Amino acid sequence: MTYQEKINRIEQFSRGLGAIVLRDEPLERHTSVKVGGKCDLAVFAPDSETAAKIYYECKGISLYTMVMGNGSNCLFADEGFRGAVILPAAHSGRIEADGERITASAGIQLSEVCKTALQNGLTGLEFAYGIPGTVGGAVYMNAGAYGGEMKQVVESVTAMGADGKLITFTADELSLGYRTSRFEHSGEIIVSATLKLSRGEREKISEKMEELIGRRKARQPLEYPSFGSAFKRPEGTYAGLVIEQSGLKGFGIGGAQISPKHANFIINIGGATSKDITDLIELTEKTVLEKTGYVLEPEVRLIPADIGK
Repeated sequence: MTYQEKINRIEQFSRGLGAIVLRDEPLERHTSVKVGGKCDLAVFAPDSETAAKIYYECKGISLYTMVMGNGSNCLFADEGFRGAVILPAAHSGRIEADGERITASAGIQLSEVCKTALQNGLTGLEFAYGIPGTVGGAVYMNAGAYGGEMKQVVESVTAMGADGKLITFTADELSLGYRTSRFEHSGEIIVSATLKLSRGEREKISEKMEELIGRRKARQPLEYPSFGSAFKRPEGTYAGLVIEQSGLKGFGIGGAQISPKHANFIINIGGATSKDITDLIELTEKTVLEKTGYVLEPEVRLIPADIGK
């Protein structure tokens, strides 16, 4: 099967499942940093289970593919993506509150789950209010902020395996660690997650959410496209601190800049390319190691244009 035949097959298969399919779609439209070339096939799945089915169909014919949520920690190459990128369609998925539990599809925005928790008087998820991304992405990387992380609230996750069957994993089976989970290596696709929260007072939950979003606005460069945190926290210190100590705060390459407001944010000040950002990441890693001895690890996923790169 030729490459073009594979693309045609996945397009037909996806449309048959109710997905919207676009050719040569600019990925900068679907990433929070607003950078990335065109993908050969952008597939907008109507729900997370359909997204998983399309993913495994791609894998079955050896077509380079990935499932993406909000694109909040993805850096695609300037050359684009030679294969299929599967994204959640607008307003896809579901959120259900039942007692002290909320179950949400992987493609649902995490902020929407936080609002559902507030509406139902459930506390424990306030830390996540303002974290960019979807439920699936948040579980995949065990997202966290302000002393909280998904590990503290996830009760179970349902995923699809290569055989097309749904599997439900308990929290203990998820290998949730600092910005990692079993899904980084297992090949399973997250379909939904159930969060276990606690009863609380709506007024206090709202106050905490507003307090944290206020701190974000005051300390983070939310006025520019970015990934959120660019680097994972080194043991014993903070990435932003060692970057600032290395004299890089405000330093830029092309349209990419280390934010003068928060040094662990790489922002797109206008016209940034993937190479600008990659070069800035590499320079930051090298300089911080030389100046402070700390090894920085990107929190950003660097995605090559094709599987051979």
